[in-house]
Amino acid sequence: MSTPTTTATADWHRYFAVDCNHVVWKLLEKKDRTAEDDLTMLHAAHASYYHWLQGGSVENRVRGEWMCSRVYAVLGEPEPALRHAQHAVHLCEENGIRDFDLAYAYEAMARAHAAAGQRYAARQFHVLAAGAAAEIKDDGDRKIFLQDLHSEPWFGVVG
Repeated sequence: MSTPTTTATADWHRYFAVDCNHVVWKLLEKKDRTAEDDLTMLHAAHASYYHWLQGGSVENRVRGEWMCSRVYAVLGEPEPALRHAQHAVHLCEENGIRDFDLAYAYEAMARAHAAAGQRYAARQFHVLAAGAAAEIKDDGDRKIFLQDLHSEPWFGVVG
């Protein structure tokens, strides 16, 4: 995303939301993350979500909740992972959001429960996520989602 050329606050919020999102993905994919990287990743996830709250859509909010949940799950912190995942599902239900975002909200619930060692709940939400994948209209989006759904960590609970 290019730097905004306007002074519109919403444009800058979207710019920083995307920029922080890229930082998170870069660190999620890094094989040898340090403790400092983990902290940066966590703060970047929250910063991205904050900026989406200021200049994004409800779908952006769902994605912000998903990202925070994913980071907490990866860091082995199931309680905040579950809290963010529950909020993502709630936003989807409250706003009639389906497709890509609902599938990811279910995936977040599954991963958060897996991080907590809650096998039954993790598997239930994993099944819901896989079922929601079948409803993703765009083939490219479905492929990306399924790659994420099959990626670690699942903490030995799913897979």
